[in-house]
Amino acid sequence: MNFKKLIKNLGFQILVAMLAGTALGIAMGPEAKLFAPLGDLFIGLIKMLVVPLVAISIISGAASLGATKSAGKIGISTIGYFLITTIVSVSLGLMLGEIFSPGKGLDKESVLAMFPSEEAPVHQQTDFWTTLQSIIPENPIESLVSGNILQIIFFGLFLGIGISTLPQQKKAPLMNGMNYLIEALIWMIKVVMWTAPIGVFGLMASSIGSFGFDLLKMALDLMWVNLIGGALLLFGLYPLTLKLFSKTSIRQFFAKMTKAQIVALSTSSSMATLPVNMEVCEEELGVSKATSGFVLPLGATINMTGSALYYALVAVFFAQLFGIELSMGQYIAIIITSTVGSIGQAGVPGPSLLVVAVLVSAEIPVAGLPLLYALDRVFDMLRTAFNITGDAACAIIVDRFNK
Repeated sequence: MNFKKLIKNLGFQILVAMLAGTALGIAMGPEAKLFAPLGDLFIGLIKMLVVPLVAISIISGAASLGATKSAGKIGISTIGYFLITTIVSVSLGLMLGEIFSPGKGLDKESVLAMFPSEEAPVHQQTDFWTTLQSIIPENPIESLVSGNILQIIFFGLFLGIGISTLPQQKKAPLMNGMNYLIEALIWMIKVVMWTAPIGVFGLMASSIGSFGFDLLKMALDLMWVNLIGGALLLFGLYPLTLKLFSKTSIRQFFAKMTKAQIVALSTSSSMATLPVNMEVCEEELGVSKATSGFVLPLGATINMTGSALYYALVAVFFAQLFGIELSMGQYIAIIITSTVGSIGQAGVPGPSLLVVAVLVSAEIPVAGLPLLYALDRVFDMLRTAFNITGDAACAIIVDRFNK
């Protein structure tokens, strides 16, 4: 019975596809590029869903967040904490990516030859104000058609906040409609993800056939850099905020959080971990039920510091892989899209399509993304553990200042 469940598990299927593609790549050599279109088809399906998912998620999220003004001081302090730690997390990801350079080591021309459908875009160097001005869409519909992620995010936030100001009887039908659309998109994502093993197989066969294990080793290097970044969040940023803004013992905090972190690692879902996290915060860390009931569900939905770290790292990784020197405008695009995108991400397990949005916003090719899906379960486990630890730290701090 357990074996049957294992066979049906998507993560297991992707792992088997990765190993099969690797073996075929070794056996066939450069001729294995014959299977590259399988990866291209998978990438095409993902790209198809990114724009509608980002647009609707951002509008819905902003409309929900706009309503938290009624929560007053608790709402402001909670969202402020999540926003600041997410920006720090994105900046940390960019910094570690540049320091450790996990995407460097392969010849640029060879990489482009491996992905003939993708060419590294020539990015125009722009100053800060030009980049900022370009975020404001002259025509939001045109932004949707062209897939301009930053403009979509800006308009989505603006529209969502506008919806949040409407009376409840007018707002409810709009919110229900968007929630139904998100449910439909999630169904589509699940269907597309069942083709992930085929896409990973095609890409691994092609890449290993061209470069041997060099490319896979780079993906493993990215995982180690992600671990370093997560450790800095877990044992640096969160304890620092607790030390400065609460009276909770750091040692006690980590001792009590172990239970919730184990659940997060096993489920890769902030939502699935929510009941355990609430129990730990209320019964073992002394957070009031009122604060816990507000902060933790909101955190499971919008606090994705671990995800934001991962998005920034992946963006730098692929920029290095394709030999792109990131400009200030691209860094700004990565920071904005990673921060706002992670806030709009649902707390459910699975490879994140928001990675595609971050890459597209910074004009970085996405063709090599299936390389990371083979390891995505590991990445997902880690970022979920980072996320829920940040939720708990926020609940403790907010509770202290809002007794």
